[in-house]
Amino acid sequence: MPLSPRSAMGPDGPMALPVLARNITHFVRLLRGAGMPLSPAQAVDALQALRHVDLGRRDEVRATLAALMLSGPDQRPLFDAAFDLFWRDPDWEGKLRALLLPRVDAGAPPPRRSNRLADALAAREPPAAKSAAREPAEERIGAVLTFSAQERLAQRDFDTLSADEWRALRHLIRSRRTHLATERTRRLRAATHGTHADLRASARLAVRQHGEWLRWKYRRHAERRPPLVLLLDISGSMSQYSRAVLYFCHALMQSRERLSVFLFGTRLTNISRALRERDPDDAVEAIAQQVRDWAGGTRIGAALATFNRQWARRTLGGRATVLLVTDGLDHERIDLLGEEMTRLRRFAHRIVWLNPLLRYAGFAPQARGVQAILPHVDALRPAHNLASLLALESLLAAPPARQATNKENSAPWK
Repeated sequence: MPLSPRSAMGPDGPMALPVLARNITHFVRLLRGAGMPLSPAQAVDALQALRHVDLGRRDEVRATLAALMLSGPDQRPLFDAAFDLFWRDPDWEGKLRALLLPRVDAGAPPPRRSNRLADALAAREPPAAKSAAREPAEERIGAVLTFSAQERLAQRDFDTLSADEWRALRHLIRSRRTHLATERTRRLRAATHGTHADLRASARLAVRQHGEWLRWKYRRHAERRPPLVLLLDISGSMSQYSRAVLYFCHALMQSRERLSVFLFGTRLTNISRALRERDPDDAVEAIAQQVRDWAGGTRIGAALATFNRQWARRTLGGRATVLLVTDGLDHERIDLLGEEMTRLRRFAHRIVWLNPLLRYAGFAPQARGVQAILPHVDALRPAHNLASLLALESLLAAPPARQATNKENSAPWK
């Protein structure tokens, strides 16, 4: 457990260097336990940098530590929560209990909370407190018909996962090999059996066998996988869901699917090449450094306009399916959003909208952005947990049928 951080940066002035060193070390361990890739060398660099700033000013200390410890904009909310909880609030144990306890508010969505930070703080409790907390759990309860750990994890919302659950989720996604549906083309290819006899190949075989016509050669229709294009919203409200979908896309890319991935917040970024990295963690880390608008604002209409004019003709040929992953909460230029969705509808064979807001039973299409997107999609599906991604696998594994219209899939909230 860290040493009284409030006394370290209070109004009484700077503390002694050994106390500061111990608290910086504890702070780095806390962030590393919450999932941030930090090393002991960064704690040493932080101590050296804090010699040149005024320890009595919180903004200078926060900016110094953030510059040394953050490697991407998506880590900023976790760092700010850990900094405020560790260095200022004397009631951090009460905050920890508030993070760990479930909260239910009727009629309102649950508040955002950092389970990764809560787990890291719980791991640093004294041994006596841990043993006291485990005493009531010594009773063994026989529950034969309960869900397995994987089934429970599949139902958990991405935004409420702890650090251990997030690591288990990444392992489950990266171990899967998903294959999209194939469709028959007009082209013919050689086959050992089929419906079309290949006279030329059979005659050549007969010549090699000294004129004996012993076996027939055949040709049959070739099959191919239609291309898949993913348009992924990385705005602040979609950050956790976008990261989980990226791991799912990496599994598709490793399955050698025809996949193109574009991220959009305030601008459009093509990350298809970065997803070819073998390790998914390295791929997501490289993407976080490549994309500048991660966890920022959103301009869906402008991003779709850029895609339709620069990438649509190159990526949407051959009966392509478009996966649009966004909550649709856009308030700028709704008329442009409707026009670009109409243009995208003409390019794509099928548009599947993945909306994390469908996790709420009372969801209704009241936002103007949602109303502009909805008439142009063929299917509307949730994308807030592992079970929804597995259901998406089943949808993509089925042959793409244009008969799946808006009347069937546009109103799952009724």
